[in-house]
Amino acid sequence: MKSDRLLSILLLLQTRGRVPAHELADRLEVSVRTIYRDIEALSASGVPVYAERGRHGGIELLAGFRTDVTGLTADESRALFILAAQGAHAALGLDAALGSALRKVMAALPAPHRPAAEVTSRRILVDATRWKSGPPQAVDLEVLQEAVFADRRLRLRYRHSGEREPRTYTVDPYGLVAKAGVWYLVADRRGAPRLFRADRIRSARPLDEPVRRRPGIELADVWEVLRRQVEERPGGGTEVTVRVRRARLDMFQRVMAAQLIELPDDDGESEWVTARLVFPVLRAVRQLLAFSDQVELLDPPEARAELLAAARSVTALYQGGP
Repeated sequence: MKSDRLLSILLLLQTRGRVPAHELADRLEVSVRTIYRDIEALSASGVPVYAERGRHGGIELLAGFRTDVTGLTADESRALFILAAQGAHAALGLDAALGSALRKVMAALPAPHRPAAEVTSRRILVDATRWKSGPPQAVDLEVLQEAVFADRRLRLRYRHSGEREPRTYTVDPYGLVAKAGVWYLVADRRGAPRLFRADRIRSARPLDEPVRRRPGIELADVWEVLRRQVEERPGGGTEVTVRVRRARLDMFQRVMAAQLIELPDDDGESEWVTARLVFPVLRAVRQLLAFSDQVELLDPPEARAELLAAARSVTALYQGGP
């Protein structure tokens, strides 16, 4: 679009000073003739831009002229350059657009704000993925995005955790959320909020029917409800008490962060420290076997029995030989 091209020319001139017409043409993928027409349009709109011919000529703004296209403050400028890992943008197909947008913002910033913004982009990095979470599964978000932005209902084939066969749902999407490197579809099913992991969606098809969202409810509202349900686990789950060898405490806290409901009380001296966790189902306490003899499950008795049964199964498997 011409308006977008005119803005790009203005930003480039503010950043670079004098720029040859052929370079602007190459950058914007138009002819030199088009560039000169654009310069005339800028001049007619009141921008003091002029062209000088000759070997060292080019197009330039009048000395001292600047326009703060963004209106950003110094702190706002820095905030824009603290970005999450590019994986989220790549999954949405927006990596190239992100880079282009940041270049435009940097060019448009008032000169005093640019150094701080540039240093921030090189000194601060936010990586949303958890340690040792393994390589992320490839997720095709294209169809989900299509339904979200077109405000269409979705027909899903979705496989729940612990189930082999997928189920079919018709849902009303609110949007997509990326949390700790995992993408989720947030939607209503029969008027109730539901959360669907994108990597468990076996197929998705937008319907011709318009979405039926609850009036006045936005994505952030639904996500807050679902997040609380997961974190607070109302009315369910198995709470357990364990003791952990202090030497393995750091790793235990990292690996079991999602299950911890009471942080271990470490006095820095005792060999063992006590912690409390909650698991969605009793069988999930088997995760503690990964810590071998570095973690002991103390209570409740049924959780100890579950863990003991699992340990005996493992022992029998290896004693039986190949």
